Amino acid sequence: MSHSVERHLGVASDSYDETIRKFIPGYEIMTMTAVAAVASARPALVIDLGSGTGALAERLLASTAETIVELWDVDEAMLGVARERLARFSDRARFVVRSFTDPLPPCDGVMASLSLHHLPTLEQKGVLYAEVARALRPGGVFANADVTIPADPDGHRASYRVWADHLVSCGIPEQRAWEHFAEWAAEDRYFSLEEELAALRLAGLPAECAWRSGPATVIVAAKATG
Repeated sequence: MSHSVERHLGVASDSYDETIRKFIPGYEIMTMTAVAAVASARPALVIDLGSGTGALAERLLASTAETIVELWDVDEAMLGVARERLARFSDRARFVVRSFTDPLPPCDGVMASLSLHHLPTLEQKGVLYAEVARALRPGGVFANADVTIPADPDGHRASYRVWADHLVSCGIPEQRAWEHFAEWAAEDRYFSLEEELAALRLAGLPAECAWRSGPATVIVAAKATG
């Protein structure tokens, strides 16, 4: 799987962290919620799937004393930004040019932020979720901060209306907001919350919605300890 944020979003890698807050409602709370869920497992090793500029990894590394985070991404420009951002954490931050569809090592946590929507089908997501379930040690936690869109037409329209209003509140003209959605649809695929939860449960990971604001959603699942 290849991917370039600069090509997909039209945003330079070093501007991503500022711009993503305009694109995603409640971005700060969303990422904080995901990190808190993973940190609750007191993990030794966490895999950050599609890690981008390292925003999620930074929050986790700063909130724990010994956790090691492996940042996986195929976008080397984004990983370059992450290397600079996380330099102060020395060897607790590891950078890997790898797709999140590759096999995962045994770990205590898996997290992702605005990356797994690049998987185009529920079947592919199910394969990934099964791999996460296999890789997680007992008590390990999976947290996914991403967009979910209701499948029913009314809910679909209402969710996009909330999303468009957020972009407008951040200074993006409404017409441009809807153009963004159309452009992102070339690579992004959003499923409903119910579909995501069902796919995780089918993979053996009891999952719940930990937080939601319009389309922005955090789903958390913990592997059983016994």
